[in-house]
Amino acid sequence: MPERVPILAANWKMHKTIEETERFLADFLPGVAESGPEVVICPPFLSLQTAVERCAESRARVSAQNVHEEDNGAFTGEVSPPMLAELGVDGVILGHSERRQYFGESDKALARKVPAALEAGLEPILCIGENEAQRESDETEGILTRQIEADLSQVPEDRLAEVVIAYEPIWAIGTGHTATPEQAQEACALIRGLIEIRSGEAAAAIRILYGGSVKPGNAAELIALPDVDGALVGGASLDPGDFAAIVEAAA
Repeated sequence: MPERVPILAANWKMHKTIEETERFLADFLPGVAESGPEVVICPPFLSLQTAVERCAESRARVSAQNVHEEDNGAFTGEVSPPMLAELGVDGVILGHSERRQYFGESDKALARKVPAALEAGLEPILCIGENEAQRESDETEGILTRQIEADLSQVPEDRLAEVVIAYEPIWAIGTGHTATPEQAQEACALIRGLIEIRSGEAAAAIRILYGGSVKPGNAAELIALPDVDGALVGGASLDPGDFAAIVEAAA
């Protein structure tokens, strides 16, 4: 089995101005080790260039929080994959539950966005997950299966392993509730099994993150699970000390 290097991704959502981004990185980057887990900073669009410049001499990489599927066109307010690539951005979060819930992002749209990101040389971090009602109704397996099958439908088998998948139980995002280690492992193992249906090689190599109220106190236990290869961190990534502790937990 190929080694799966853990990824710790900081999803800042709509937080931090350019000045605040500079202050965070000035505090955080000196502590990033020369080896160990991959570190990804995902700031708002306006802070991307600042983050790319500040991270250039470190191991930390930079990802955006969204992208359009087309290279150009009459899409007011949108940003294309080549635009991100030109900035030096390494990847992009796609399908976050907040994008799905508040902005109507659909599996149909994600089926176009994931391959578009890959074609532009961007690493997609594809988010999938169920809400509280769906979990209580035992629909978790069906929801994850539908999302994986639909969102990756246009990705060729030989590129599946280039996608990073983030399992985010929506009921645990920003609520203080965290999936138990057993729940997280079960869901991530299911996801890996769904990838294996298409490609055993990709299933062994693809990295699956857990996202949902990850904190310094629970990160080590979650990241140590057999099918969890890191974390997509929300609120705790806004503090350089807390995020550094989470990165250290994966070392």
